[in-house]
Amino acid sequence: MIQQLSLEWLNSESQIPQALWDSCFPAPYEGQWWYRSLECAHLEEQFTLTYGLISLNGEPIAIAPAFIMDVPIELVMPPIILPIVKLIGKVIPSFLYQRTFFIGSACSDEGHIGIDPIILKAQTVTQDDIFLCIQEAAETQAQKYKAAMLVWKDFPVIYHQTLASISESKNLFPLISFPSALLKLKGGNADDYINSLKESRRYPLRKKLRKALLAPLDVSIVHLPDNQTLHQLYRLFSRSYLKGKTKFEELTPEFFEFISREKEAHFIILRHQSSQEIVAFMLCFDLKERVINKFIGIDYDAPRDWFIYFRLWIEAVNWAYKIGAKTIQSGQTAYPAKIETGHELVHLTNFCKHRNRFMHKIYKKVASLVNWDTLDPDLAVYLKAYPEEKPGIRLSKEEES
Repeated sequence: MIQQLSLEWLNSESQIPQALWDSCFPAPYEGQWWYRSLECAHLEEQFTLTYGLISLNGEPIAIAPAFIMDVPIELVMPPIILPIVKLIGKVIPSFLYQRTFFIGSACSDEGHIGIDPIILKAQTVTQDDIFLCIQEAAETQAQKYKAAMLVWKDFPVIYHQTLASISESKNLFPLISFPSALLKLKGGNADDYINSLKESRRYPLRKKLRKALLAPLDVSIVHLPDNQTLHQLYRLFSRSYLKGKTKFEELTPEFFEFISREKEAHFIILRHQSSQEIVAFMLCFDLKERVINKFIGIDYDAPRDWFIYFRLWIEAVNWAYKIGAKTIQSGQTAYPAKIETGHELVHLTNFCKHRNRFMHKIYKKVASLVNWDTLDPDLAVYLKAYPEEKPGIRLSKEEES
């Protein structure tokens, strides 16, 4: 029997059966519950969500989340090139924004294509076959949205062999992305975690935690917070968002309302003991053996010697051990504190194609100049101390084997 793959683009997560979501996006991936919250959050002005439903001989077998967004080009440009880009933008304003069709999630740290494991185990079709089907369908769909660029967003090393193969046949180029951050929890409690750190990180962290634990703060882990609490959480997030150097999605009050209803979502909240005002929170997802540290909000007017971030962090570690998690994923940006707390940086890569051949060559050349130290000044400082961790723009033989 001839095996035939097809792809249909859908506008809502609800159009895909829950059973397929569950098999394609099991923990530790953010599944249907995550996309449901994003759809309810009124983020349409920032991006448009869509979903590729892949079928084999008419039977749904895989899900490819995607979104369309007008991306500020300076987000990925090396600082040395930005003046030239802005000069061109004065003549051609549209050059400063690139309408892009992304394969992957708008608000997840790593790209993932959900494939029913039964299909892969049966070897009826391969991951390469499914990804090629997605690429061809996405190229057609990108034209409908008048998106000049197509990007596989933030895919980790486990996908690089497949995406390298597609890059060769479909003329994509790699672009280093902001790394994710992952902490492997060792032992059975926070003391074991701290003792597992390098000595150069263990002593400074203990010193900050001693001061942080003296701050007059109450700690609570909250699921389904009330409306007043949700309002305060959103306000704190907004202040932190405005303060951040690199800005991705800007969340809405509706996002906090709907994500709080999902069983995976928990808020670690710090309140001032006397006023009971919230001074910080961390939104975490309980995904069985993994905790995702998703978003934080901090009152930056609080005394600096309270070391609020580190208090939040150690409470998250305590909670992760309590629920049996083995890892904590802390996402992109704000790298100094993540490195200080022992996270490993996870290499992520975008795979890109511009519809215009001439512009494709220009972007490909620019992409070859992008690296961690050009994306983020904090990473540049880190790489001076640990140059061996600088990722190459070309896929290594290890990744291709």
